[in-house]
Amino acid sequence: MTRGVTSLRAQSVVALGGGHGLHASLQALRRLVADLTVDELTAIVTVADNGGSSGRLRGEFGVLPPGDLRMALAALCGDDRWGDTWARVVQHRFEGEGEMRGHVVGNLLIVALWELLGDHVDALDLVGRLLGASGRVLPMALTPMDITAEVRGLVPGDPEALTTVRGQVEVATTDGVISSIALDPPDPEACPQAIEAVRTADWVVIGPGSWFSSVIPHVMVPTLRSALAQTDARVIVVLNLEEQAGETGGFSPEDHLAVLAEHAPDLTVHTVLADRGSVGEGLAGLAHIVAAYGAELVVDDVAANDGSPRHDVVKLADAYSRILARG
Repeated sequence: MTRGVTSLRAQSVVALGGGHGLHASLQALRRLVADLTVDELTAIVTVADNGGSSGRLRGEFGVLPPGDLRMALAALCGDDRWGDTWARVVQHRFEGEGEMRGHVVGNLLIVALWELLGDHVDALDLVGRLLGASGRVLPMALTPMDITAEVRGLVPGDPEALTTVRGQVEVATTDGVISSIALDPPDPEACPQAIEAVRTADWVVIGPGSWFSSVIPHVMVPTLRSALAQTDARVIVVLNLEEQAGETGGFSPEDHLAVLAEHAPDLTVHTVLADRGSVGEGLAGLAHIVAAYGAELVVDDVAANDGSPRHDVVKLADAYSRILARG
């Protein structure tokens, strides 16, 4: 079902996700800001990471993990010298053999501003101004949380037995098959600015990215899920290019959509964007399930040409532009 009103003006877009998938999507959407197709761009970022520099800072200071927020800010940096320099600075990871090894400059900057300002959003806005970011970056929630997953296949001799796996890193790398995920706590405090951005957006983009650990967590935050269900924005779901070992091993594009529908049955999807090469012979099956959801399937060439499972930023921007133009 088509929702909202088609408009020829520049439009506001909210992108949900985390990690490298959201980074690519934001780099693509940033191009639409530059050509004035989009006049307001907001990233809403998963904040459940428990590994690496983010996990260490979270454990030591009790803060939200800053890593995915940092990556989103870096993605919104411009292509000029200022933007390129700051993107490299905030993404710089220390080497050496001491306690700083593995920490990332941007993570430290964000945590420092959280301590100084005492406000998550004000601090992220200030970093965005420093970087000259072409949009705003918000956490999906203000409460530190963990992802838990019910996983099959981890009990020898009983492949259907469910085991609870805890932590974003552990969920993303499990050897089993994920049945469902949950958040702990189950009702984290959503970021008010994120809720408002979803409610007033023209378009909401969900995915691509690690499906269970970066994409689905957004619809597990009750108030954010309600905003997504009630918004007049058109919702675009961007499918991954392939299955992800450990997290979505053996998953087809249809399986990704089914998981989203199971976790958010009240979400109305306007458009599903899939890569032509990734769909292959499964096009008819995917088209059938997308139509059953009442959505439109857009199959386009959005994969990088280097053989990696990455979206090409320029191609993805072109695909977004065509979708927004069609309304």
